[in-house]
Amino acid sequence: MSLTESEPRALTFEELGVPDFICRSLHRRGINEPFAIQRVAIADIMQGNDVCGAAPTGSGKTLAFGIPLVAMTRKGSPRRPTSLVLSPTRELADQIASEMQPLSNRTSITTVYGGVAYGKQVNALKHGTDILVACPGRLEDLMESGNVALDDIERVVIDEADRMADMGFLPAVRRILDATTSRTQTILFSATLDGDVAHLVKHYQNDPVRHEVVPEHNSISLADHRFWTVARDARVSLLAETVAAAWPTIVFCRTRHGADRLTKQLARDGITAVSIHGGKSQPQRTRALAEFTEHRAHALIATDVAARGIHVDDVTSVVHFDPPEDHKAYIHRSGRTARAGHGGVVVSLIEPNGRRAARRMQREVGIEVEIVDPDVASITTFGDPTATLAPAREVRERQRPSSKQRQGSQPKKTGGQLGKKRRNTSQRGDMSSTRGDRKPHRGQGSRQDDQHSEARRSDSNDRPRRTTEAQRDRQRRAEGDGSSRNNRGERCESGPASHRKGAKAGQRRASSGGHRKGQSTRARTSSRRG
Repeated sequence: MSLTESEPRALTFEELGVPDFICRSLHRRGINEPFAIQRVAIADIMQGNDVCGAAPTGSGKTLAFGIPLVAMTRKGSPRRPTSLVLSPTRELADQIASEMQPLSNRTSITTVYGGVAYGKQVNALKHGTDILVACPGRLEDLMESGNVALDDIERVVIDEADRMADMGFLPAVRRILDATTSRTQTILFSATLDGDVAHLVKHYQNDPVRHEVVPEHNSISLADHRFWTVARDARVSLLAETVAAAWPTIVFCRTRHGADRLTKQLARDGITAVSIHGGKSQPQRTRALAEFTEHRAHALIATDVAARGIHVDDVTSVVHFDPPEDHKAYIHRSGRTARAGHGGVVVSLIEPNGRRAARRMQREVGIEVEIVDPDVASITTFGDPTATLAPAREVRERQRPSSKQRQGSQPKKTGGQLGKKRRNTSQRGDMSSTRGDRKPHRGQGSRQDDQHSEARRSDSNDRPRRTTEAQRDRQRRAEGDGSSRNNRGERCESGPASHRKGAKAGQRRASSGGHRKGQSTRARTSSRRG
């Protein structure tokens, strides 16, 4: 079935059979009428049918499957969720969970993806979760380690299946689907339903109901497209002017290093930018996205993979700093602006030798725009001249503790072998210290703090000299009798504490007969016990 967003079918969520507690939650959020994809998909999903939907980003498809999942999902048991949502990116997984969680406080939702520690995710699964939102890679790891089982899964949602295919996740998706039962209801959403996605539909869906939503006014037609020709070495300065004229801006690069480099270059031109790509840890990506959405940064520099699934309202402009890979990538990139009926501008920076490729891409997208010299003044109407942004330096200083806070903080406890070695060294090096001579903690506000700090600096300046003299003395004695060796039979090259350790180890070997250098750890342990 194909329909436009303006075509009526059901006016309210109540008429679609959505439970009252979910309707009340939607009304509290100001969501009173379903979008087109929601009007056609919710009823079919709640009837238990497999659904195959083609809907663009921003069409409301998350609630189209999220509402039925929350309404129908039964309680899961430890390590055995009952509903599963597969997402291609971490950001999209978080966005899906944040959309579904407010619908009900009766349903537990857990997200799992790479880039963060296992512990928190494993604990959440151990305590039991109802709906699991996952990226394929981390989910497979958890399955192999026995931390999650899919035997009880009753419904699987594959979101943005076309992007799954582009990112090479379909083999993992197939293995995950194979781990569920044949009775599992499968819901699939994708921008397109051809190629590898069609293969997925054919083999893993049972007589699916097809829905295709064509927006009455898509973001491509609403946006103002500009193609500017510019020399390669002048792109950064032109980009800085463009961002200053119409921000917030999402800038697209092809590589991770390019995104990081461009962020630093824009900073030199007075533009506050944050970058997001696959090389960033999840906390870094979350922090960068928060700074951009809260308008604490003018621009978000992103790669195509990382930007998929990012939904930020009120993006004024999109800049193709590097050309998109194909016309589909152009559509996905440009769809970040001119959303929900608002206007926006899409700027493509075209190098002189890229004119032919740009015209070919325009034909594939279905637009016709003249490639001209840059005209930054013409896009200032899209920006807000009254908008202000705190300089990047002020933002960082607010996050950094003040000097008084740093002085008042307690010294960190050093653990592990390094901490033991430091404590042992201090005990050996200053046996004359008494309990009353110990230095006060930092932050006590006394003048002794500065004196002790100066003493520590002086001590650190002297330490290399003492260590060097000890090494020379040890080398002289080693050349004489060869007795200064460590517990591996090698010559010691560290300070006095290490030398004493090596000497004691040599005495123990002398009494026990020693061991060969190639002897295994298990054998050495046994010999010591013997």
